[in-house]
Amino acid sequence: MKSALLVFLGGGLGSLARYWISIAMKHQIDSKIDVYGTLTVNVIGSLLIGLLMGWLLKSETSYPNLELLLVVGFCGGFTTFSTFSSENLNLLKNNLYTEFLLYGLGSLLLGILAVFIGVLIIKKGF
Repeated sequence: MKSALLVFLGGGLGSLARYWISIAMKHQIDSKIDVYGTLTVNVIGSLLIGLLMGWLLKSETSYPNLELLLVVGFCGGFTTFSTFSSENLNLLKNNLYTEFLLYGLGSLLLGILAVFIGVLIIKKGF
């Protein structure tokens, strides 16, 4: 039960953070497509998960509760694959093929790069 509560709490906080960043991005960027908030959140979430994974792997002590709260809960609630998928479908429906390719490939590549950088930062001790 404690594990489920940690995931629930982290997920709720991650979802709120995602919402606030998406709103902030919407006010910052005037665009015909509304994907920048999701892209920003997914890259930040990927970097954060990389940092957390790197720290957890490097740590001599196991922190299962912290992993549930932050990695599974917060990062799971924060990143937005379902929103990403829906936005891609909307881009296709609106015949925005270039935006679809840039957004889809950009999200994938930047997300993987951000996880790698997060792990690397912790491994190298920056």
